[in-house]
Amino acid sequence: MLVTLEGLDGSGKSSCIEALKRAQFLPETTFTREPTNSWYGEAVNRSINDDDADSLAELFLYTADHADHLSRVVRPALDRGELVISDRYSDSRYAYQGATLTDRFDDALGFVRAVHEPWTRPPDVTIYLDIDPETGAARSGATNKFETASYLETVNNNYERLIEAERERFIRVDATQPISDMTAEVCGIVDSLL
Repeated sequence: MLVTLEGLDGSGKSSCIEALKRAQFLPETTFTREPTNSWYGEAVNRSINDDDADSLAELFLYTADHADHLSRVVRPALDRGELVISDRYSDSRYAYQGATLTDRFDDALGFVRAVHEPWTRPPDVTIYLDIDPETGAARSGATNKFETASYLETVNNNYERLIEAERERFIRVDATQPISDMTAEVCGIVDSLL
């Protein structure tokens, strides 16, 4: 099973991943994230910190990182029968790069999804940590171009479109609650999935 954690910057994904890593109930589990720590992921991180990076080129850096991640980590772990939990995955790309490409495509989110559709491996379940853009930007510190409240507003709208399209895959968690309550809720959700 492939379980992904998604949400705006500052929603608490990393805290939830750490809580899951400490959980005693998990079977053999591969924890992973996007962008990865491969050279593809390093290229993505370089573009994140470059305010002048071309948004379409950036999409394909993320896409290359995702393709490598699937072939090197996700699919092999699933083939071994392991649970895979990913901190960000394809929905992040749809939401975030869909927001950066609104000046180039009438339906940027749809374009990004169409690029991935023929070959990606969709998640079985996505836990969406729901937080408003202003709180997310404040928590994340707005340290890069993707963490401003105005940008996160568009990202948030894209996530809502994704959730609306696949309600059965998404489980929404209130990310404004105390972190201990949120991590306990996420651990409970994963436990119930098993």
